[in-house]
Amino acid sequence: MPRPIVIFVLSLYTLFGYANHTPAREKALAKSIVSFQDSIKWADYFYNIQRYQKAIPLYQKNLENPKIPKTRVLKRLALSQAALENSAKSTENINKYLQLEFNPNFLLNEGFDLIRETNEFKRIEQRVIPKVTVWSVVHLFVAIIGFYVVLLIGLNRQIQPISRLLIGSFIFIHSFFILHISINAAHYFFAYPHTYLMSTWGIFLYGPLLYFYIKRTALKHSFKLLDILHLVPTFILFAYLISEVYTMSAQSKIVLMLSRMQNGLGPQDSSRLAVFVVLKIISLTVYGFFIGRAYNKGKKQEKLDSKSLKWQKNLYIIHILYVLTYTAYGLVIINGYSNGWLYDISTASMALMVLYVGYSANIQPDVFNGVYSFNSNKLFPKYEKSGLTPSLSLELKDSLVHLFAEDKIYKENTINLDMVAEKLNTTRHNASQVINEHFNVSFHEFVNMYRINEAKRLLIHEDAKKLNIINVAYEVGYNNKVTFNKAFKKDTNLTPTQYQRNMAESAR
Repeated sequence: MPRPIVIFVLSLYTLFGYANHTPAREKALAKSIVSFQDSIKWADYFYNIQRYQKAIPLYQKNLENPKIPKTRVLKRLALSQAALENSAKSTENINKYLQLEFNPNFLLNEGFDLIRETNEFKRIEQRVIPKVTVWSVVHLFVAIIGFYVVLLIGLNRQIQPISRLLIGSFIFIHSFFILHISINAAHYFFAYPHTYLMSTWGIFLYGPLLYFYIKRTALKHSFKLLDILHLVPTFILFAYLISEVYTMSAQSKIVLMLSRMQNGLGPQDSSRLAVFVVLKIISLTVYGFFIGRAYNKGKKQEKLDSKSLKWQKNLYIIHILYVLTYTAYGLVIINGYSNGWLYDISTASMALMVLYVGYSANIQPDVFNGVYSFNSNKLFPKYEKSGLTPSLSLELKDSLVHLFAEDKIYKENTINLDMVAEKLNTTRHNASQVINEHFNVSFHEFVNMYRINEAKRLLIHEDAKKLNIINVAYEVGYNNKVTFNKAFKKDTNLTPTQYQRNMAESAR
């Protein structure tokens, strides 16, 4: 039958026959235009009158028709299967469509309402459509803190350069990995396909960076050419990822992730996931042993003060926590299982490392140098070239003690280092060095030490009842009660009132 006549007959049937058509009439018409059954328009006709069982085989035949966009056919197939409540086949066609034309808004079509609550549709909808979650925001927040810490460490010139590079790189890799987790948790990996395996290149660096940092700061390790061998696994992995993954186009990565998801796998996982996990576990375990050995050796040599020793011990403990949790998680997924809480604990230990280093960078940055803080001038290498002789240092120390113990200059609320240096007839630099070397505290801590001791004396004096707490604060040199209470509690773990009460009770 000529094509124009077929179209005409089809139009008449569509306009007048739908209201009273019967299966017999439909069969007769189909036979009369059998040559037209393979056309997309005939498939669309059955789709429009909701005869999806008839439409589906015709759409399937037209999948290989080069004149018809494959994406159009796949969309109709997906919607037809959804109308028949066949969620498995519908999502299969959705997946194929997205591999050709990634448009996740298609999943919002009301035609999928009948299967929207099924597991198959939820699985693809939840992974394809980005959705910001509480955990994705938390991970993003930790990652931002980590990058800030890296910047803070990088700009701190008081930290020895190699130590700065090692600990900075260590935290950067952690933060980069946590950022990747945030992107995955919000399901933005399809929106930004180049995030696929973006943090995998650094999985063999966690151990070596921390190991050499501990070795450098605790044992004053001098790097040799052979130390580069520790980076060989990373070089090999990076070369592999560049050749196999990182050079892929965005569309190719989308297709790869969708195909993995269609097979019930994680879209962001590598096809060599088991190999990567096993090798990472081996790397973390081996370097965990090396780090422990370096820490214990440094501890025995007693080159670190208690604060730096505690800092390195905490780093080691957090790293071991990550090794154990990741190993447990890795063994589970290698055997084909998934376990969300093990993964969460593993990432939490990594986040803990970032936050702890961040806290230390802000509160006690002096611990980053380790053994370098003890060269020549014990705690403060920045004074090595100051020119302050031992005899002059002792003389200045005696003068300093007289100023504070006898003259009580700490009672002046405008006291500062320049004022003290002027009274000692020396430079600000020398005054700071004397305080740091002989009393192992900063200038601010030195002043507070005398002020708090004087406050304790006043609080238990027989005339103490005549003084309010604020009067005591003013008497010893503080400008306000809040600063006084904070300094007092830091020294005694008690407020001035609690201290006064306790001392009165013990005197009875």
